[in-house]
Amino acid sequence: MTQLLFRDDAYLRSTTARVMTVTETAPRDGSAPKPAVVLDQTVCYYESGGQPGDAGELSWSGGSATIIDTRRDRDSGAILHVLAEGAVLPAVGEGVTVTLDWPRRHLHMRYHTALHLICAALPGILATGNAIDTTKACIDFDLSGVAFDRDATEARLNELIAGNHDVTTQWISDEEMAAQPELVRTMSVAPPTGAGRVRLLNIGNGVDLQPCGGTHVKNTREIGPVKIVKVENKGKQNRRLIIRLQ
Repeated sequence: MTQLLFRDDAYLRSTTARVMTVTETAPRDGSAPKPAVVLDQTVCYYESGGQPGDAGELSWSGGSATIIDTRRDRDSGAILHVLAEGAVLPAVGEGVTVTLDWPRRHLHMRYHTALHLICAALPGILATGNAIDTTKACIDFDLSGVAFDRDATEARLNELIAGNHDVTTQWISDEEMAAQPELVRTMSVAPPTGAGRVRLLNIGNGVDLQPCGGTHVKNTREIGPVKIVKVENKGKQNRRLIIRLQ
């Protein structure tokens, strides 16, 4: 099992590691399989919860390769560092250094934390989906029967961002999670139970608390101003809010 260093320190940009497995993975776009390596530990976040997998660089004595994606194998659960097609591969057991594409990751962190704050700006309304990239983020809500005000929501979101709220994590047991279903704020991503404990993201003093395995900024001021650039109809009841960092 790969030790996921980003869960304890999202600002760790590189680490040494050891190659456990060299394999390949078939990209979802149907293109040719690409090489991938499994490491004993990593700073790379794997794609989940609407947040993309990290990119970066893998280097070792006498070689290097570009990490184009990080994902979790659906069958084995292994964390795959997907390399560019035709990359030179390290040997199993070789010591390597993993280095993040930090600017890309930090944008994901800012957007991801902003989506949590949108949930705080719309209390009591469940999100039905979300997605993040480096240029925008979107989040869907079931707004049936809700008098939604775009300008007021944007103003509240930026007020929360400007509040300089600290962002921290804590862990509770699976049993504690099951006893507090109100902590779940999204219908599309179930809390990652089954390992005995669940990671919660806590923003400020009562601003937002919900299960999340993603990476986030340390303080809301890192997000900067955000604009809701579009609201789309997604079915009879769902509305998609698309945001951009300013």
